[in-house]
Amino acid sequence: MKQRLLVMNGQRIIQTDNSGAWTNQKVEKAGALKPGIYNLYMAKEADKSKSHDGMIVHADTNKVYQQIGKNFVMHSKENFDIVPEVGSVKSINYDASGKAVVTQAVKLSRGRSR
Repeated sequence: MKQRLLVMNGQRIIQTDNSGAWTNQKVEKAGALKPGIYNLYMAKEADKSKSHDGMIVHADTNKVYQQIGKNFVMHSKENFDIVPEVGSVKSINYDASGKAVVTQAVKLSRGRSR
């Protein structure tokens, strides 16, 4: 099932493809998400050997979707003790047992130092 996220006017709209026409499934507050179209169906399965830093854009019953640059990765929800909040920027790593370890992502700035 193709699924996308449409963010506009402060709303987060989950849509599914129904024979070429996008139909709304759920409407929620957008929170910290920026307006745009997030094609969740293009998400790749998260590589457990890498660190994934980016914004959590959606969580459904089985998956947690994270935007990394212009791409998306999906994490299995069963690997999380506590699912990160949608709109939060997180760093997700996996421990030896395959459990997700979520930490606050470090945001580097390009400001001048004194």
